[in-house]
Amino acid sequence: MEQNEFSQPTPRREFLSTLTGGAAALGTGAFFSPQPATGAAPESPDAWFENIRGKHKVVFDATQPHGMFPFAWPRVFLLTNAATGTPEKENSVVVVLRHDAIPYAFEDRLWAKYKFGEVFKAEDPDSKAPSVRNPFWKPKPGAFKVPGFGEVALGINELQASGVMFCVCDAAITVYSAAVAQGMNLKADDVKKDWMSGLIPGVQVVPSGVWALGRAQEKGCAYIFAG
Repeated sequence: MEQNEFSQPTPRREFLSTLTGGAAALGTGAFFSPQPATGAAPESPDAWFENIRGKHKVVFDATQPHGMFPFAWPRVFLLTNAATGTPEKENSVVVVLRHDAIPYAFEDRLWAKYKFGEVFKAEDPDSKAPSVRNPFWKPKPGAFKVPGFGEVALGINELQASGVMFCVCDAAITVYSAAVAQGMNLKADDVKKDWMSGLIPGVQVVPSGVWALGRAQEKGCAYIFAG
């Protein structure tokens, strides 16, 4: 088997068919384990959403890599609120990583091992080639610059330090890890377990991204598409 046979993302029709068929065969409980992976936030998903509070609340829906936008918009939201009188600590920002944006929830080891840059069409900001690392996890100082603003702190760790909450879709993890496992002749359960072991600290696993978007809006968050 050629090594790159799994490098293209699952076609949308196949993705939906796999997702629907898997749910029917395994039951909805198969998509989500209530036990957090190593490094995951300790709360249950519903309890995690109780952390949403403050004057201004927003949820960003990240469905694709979309360059730096899933990380730039949360920072812009915080900066411009601070400029208009509301400091970071008085805002709540949630970023939902779902569908093709899920690799940003994982450490560099998994990007290299499973070729996430190719699978999810995620470019390295410097080389513009498929990334073999998570470019938004602990980036080098000055890694991101915006004309007119200069250096901007867009790392997930930097955003977390500013209070931004990140969660990731377990349904998408289940489907994509199974698809990648099939392409590599590996067991789906083993691949998903490996992915979960490489979850970035503080990222909350949720049953699905759409579930999380609903919960965030129930808590008063305004919806913004992160693209």
